[in-house]
Amino acid sequence: MRNLRLAYKQEEQSKLGIFENLNKHAFPLSNGQMLFAFNYKEKFPINGWKVYDPVSEYKRQGLPNESWKISKINSNYELCDTYPAIIVVPTSVKDDDLAKVAAFRAKGRVPVLSWIHPESQATITRCSQPLVGPNDKRCKEDEKYLQTIMDANAQSHKLTIFDARQNSVADTNKAKGGGYESEGAYPNAELVFLEIHNIHVMRESLRKLKEIVYPAIDEARWLSNVDGTHWLEYIRTLLAGAVRIADKIESGKTSVVVHCSDGWDRTAQLTSLAMLMLDGYYRTVKGFEALIEKEWISLGHRFALRVGHGDDNHADADRSPIFLQFIDCVWQMTRQFPSAFEFNELFLITILDHLYSCLFGTFLCNCEQQRFKEDVYTKTLSLWSYINSQLDEFSNPFFVNYENHVLYPVASLSHLELWVNYYVRWNPRMRPQMPIHQNLKELLAIRMELQKRVEDLQREVATRSISSSSERGSSPSHSATPVHTSV
Repeated sequence: MRNLRLAYKQEEQSKLGIFENLNKHAFPLSNGQMLFAFNYKEKFPINGWKVYDPVSEYKRQGLPNESWKISKINSNYELCDTYPAIIVVPTSVKDDDLAKVAAFRAKGRVPVLSWIHPESQATITRCSQPLVGPNDKRCKEDEKYLQTIMDANAQSHKLTIFDARQNSVADTNKAKGGGYESEGAYPNAELVFLEIHNIHVMRESLRKLKEIVYPAIDEARWLSNVDGTHWLEYIRTLLAGAVRIADKIESGKTSVVVHCSDGWDRTAQLTSLAMLMLDGYYRTVKGFEALIEKEWISLGHRFALRVGHGDDNHADADRSPIFLQFIDCVWQMTRQFPSAFEFNELFLITILDHLYSCLFGTFLCNCEQQRFKEDVYTKTLSLWSYINSQLDEFSNPFFVNYENHVLYPVASLSHLELWVNYYVRWNPRMRPQMPIHQNLKELLAIRMELQKRVEDLQREVATRSISSSSERGSSPSHSATPVHTSV
């Protein structure tokens, strides 16, 4: 929380006029205006909209292959209006069958591939809940579809379905027409409930967290107050779920399907965290940007509804800190693996600041189709343009690029901590005397200087070696006389 105070000359304008102007510009959509991102015309040397290209990203993963194809069936957003135009689905699935699967999945969000293991071919696919309802409705096309996903991985004869929801909540959804996969309909699938709470519980947890950090901090009850918010417990649950997914892929060589109710909140959290653990590319700056673009932005996380950009309806039940929780989980991972990520803490904080700022178009709207309708890609700037134009600010000086290392963070409360530098950064009593990113910049400069010295020494050694070889080659051939030394 941050408390801003504005000073003005009272005789020039009334307090009411000042308030009305501030309110109009703070909540433009509620006042019939555009978000500021459409008026922001800063120039950057890099075009951040080009950071993520779906075909290039799938090609990096070795796709398409004999089992998976890049499909444009959703090019007009008719199969699923919240999915991107380009998706990856099993090669053998016909478009007509895919349409029937869409009719059986909430919001038409069919299982689509997010990531494939380069060796085992085990995959992470994501979707929404099946619409089985209280009468256990079945769809043979959906059952065959999941069987096809399993068959695409020759390493395993099982498919694990991770349902992010609490079992009791999934049962309630089933009574309302939703539900989950049964053993009878999906005999080769194992269903695992990850027991993650819904968006309303997470919103209430953040509200409690705000109360204990603003306007004052109760030092005597700080730890118990943090515990009472359950914020770290929910972070732990998310990390634990993602670790189970990553381990099933890496150690179990088993393909997984991940879903919650609609497949755009907890599902995005889990798939992106698991992919971050499994694939070192996503731990680089541009790889992480691509991960956000892919798993969150293009696959339809409802940023506009969850954040409430430009809207003064603070009581909106659709708001929830889903993306904030994801970034918090990433920060927890950087604490446990300080040399595994190319980016630093400032990078994560900057992303969160501009999640809310409406300065860039990156997090606007709810899906790809809406962004094209609003001309977001042509009339606004990308956050990645700003970040990638000054990478030194966001680089981790301790980064070591071990591409094939899988990270398994410890999902235990004893290994987690409140992100004070984000949640309490404006409290002078909690703020570090020197900003951490300043220390990192200095370390980065020292590292670059040492690297340059090493390179200079390597060139010098190479030059001497060449010179020495030339001298030996040009000298007359003769037998070497051994030199004896005595003490």
